[in-house]
Amino acid sequence: MASASSSPKFTVRRCQPQLVVPAVPTPHEVKPLSDIDDQEALRFHVPFIQIYPKQASMAEKDPVQVIRQALSQTLVFYYPFAGRLREGPHRKLMVDCTGEGAMFVEADADVTLEQFGDSLQPPFPCFHDLLYHVPASQQITNTPLLLVQVTRLRCGGFILAFCFNHIMCDGAGLSQFMSTWVEMARGATKPSIPPVWRRELLMARHPPRITCNHREYEHVPDTVKGTHASNDHDMVLRSFFFGPSQIAAIRGLVPPHLQHCTTFDLITACIWRCRTKALQIKADEDVRMMVIVNGRGRLNPPLPVGYYGNAIAYPAAVTTAGKLCENPVGYAVELIKKLKGEVTEEYMHSVADLMVIKDRCMITTVRSCIISDLTRLKLREADFGWGEAVYGGVAEGGAGSFVEATYQVLHRNAKGEEGIVLPIWLPAKAMDRFAKELDAMFGNQNQSNTGSPSLRMSTL
Repeated sequence: MASASSSPKFTVRRCQPQLVVPAVPTPHEVKPLSDIDDQEALRFHVPFIQIYPKQASMAEKDPVQVIRQALSQTLVFYYPFAGRLREGPHRKLMVDCTGEGAMFVEADADVTLEQFGDSLQPPFPCFHDLLYHVPASQQITNTPLLLVQVTRLRCGGFILAFCFNHIMCDGAGLSQFMSTWVEMARGATKPSIPPVWRRELLMARHPPRITCNHREYEHVPDTVKGTHASNDHDMVLRSFFFGPSQIAAIRGLVPPHLQHCTTFDLITACIWRCRTKALQIKADEDVRMMVIVNGRGRLNPPLPVGYYGNAIAYPAAVTTAGKLCENPVGYAVELIKKLKGEVTEEYMHSVADLMVIKDRCMITTVRSCIISDLTRLKLREADFGWGEAVYGGVAEGGAGSFVEATYQVLHRNAKGEEGIVLPIWLPAKAMDRFAKELDAMFGNQNQSNTGSPSLRMSTL
């Protein structure tokens, strides 16, 4: 991606990629994936970035060696991540636990952390240099499931960038994997939470039966040009920060009975409404917002502690663009709040059954948006021995080819305010309108801390 002119220019020198294998031999077996894991919408790699400043007490330690060795130890317990996906009959994926390993790249950059500026958030300049896409590593089958690059900075800090195959785990599962990785880096010999595979718990029933209304998987023809944001070649990535004053401003717009709604609901409603206005969707067209819901606690009994597979659903709130934009923001908050309650044990099993019946169909992408709450993952707290990361979270918005996905990530801005940052892709002209709509909702507070946009001048 082309970095903005104000971004630092630097050179990254990479060593040859190498495979990091488990520290001791691990079982060679084929493991099944659940029917929640194995859906079209999860067949992509998710990029993350962790940025660490210099730590004087770690001056004698090399972050590359520490993180690589800890990864090797982590893969003993999470050995499926050292394997490869294979595709069987009816597009069914499975994990071939070959022990081949995760891909690892060692690198050095002639840049200091200070040169990146005060507020570190997506889009990151020259991200393609900080997470090198080894040829064929972005395929889904027969390729490493985890790609890691550790880049030492001239100042003594370092950047850990990695991407994992979403088929293997969800955000909660990644957080658990990261916790073990950190524990190993700091001297542990086994994880505090042992990983649990048990993917059969979310397999389709026999016979499969769709028992719930799944508007997230409806087939909607894209009949109106320009209503699918990524139809536009001139896409822009920009981050938006919601601090205490911004959240208070939105909360001030909702009626009394919604004053105690969650920050997630407020931000989601705000993004959905402003985005729909910015894309200038016709008033009678349906728009949908899908919310990632963790289903672990919705099952009875709950999934076992340590389960790291996908246990998520994406229920969709659907309304017309006219209703969403003409009503106060409280209308959208009500829809989002109600939506999360739809995910029950039956709903999760119904999704698994739908995947088998409808050939692992894709989610509805037309006039749609997805939002995921990563604030509980606390990735910024992942301490490999160098303290907290100054940024820890997704490297960009989007979910594979579906750029209309965004994430709520904990973040501290340049003023030291704690809040939530969201990386968002939109066509360039729509992005300008989106920023103005947000500004109006914030009561014209300054959003100058959103960072320079990154351009993607190609078909997505």
